[in-house]
Amino acid sequence: MAVTERVICASDALVDAGEGVRFELDVQGRQVSAFAIRFGGRVYAYVNRCAHVGVELDWQLGRFFDAEGEHLICSTHGAAYAPESGLCVHGPCKGAALVALPVEEKNGKVVQKSHD
Repeated sequence: MAVTERVICASDALVDAGEGVRFELDVQGRQVSAFAIRFGGRVYAYVNRCAHVGVELDWQLGRFFDAEGEHLICSTHGAAYAPESGLCVHGPCKGAALVALPVEEKNGKVVQKSHD
């Protein structure tokens, strides 16, 4: 199985606890929304789907963090997720988690890794 890498954005497009970068994934021939954020100096990426109801999280396009920049917030039900793990720490889906995606920074870019 080969590992492929896809560039999501430039590393400097993600500011710690700032706006995220949305991108699309191909999942079994269907386009699925995803996003990348920076928190604590590291980059994380998740499928853009609340663990509670399956709606997209961002309350405005690319805005995932709460006002304090501590949690990712679902715009529909207010579920709060830990940015570094995707675990719901408060709200209707407490204990559930966002679907994490493998990403890393390479040569000034954020790349997603996938297995073909």
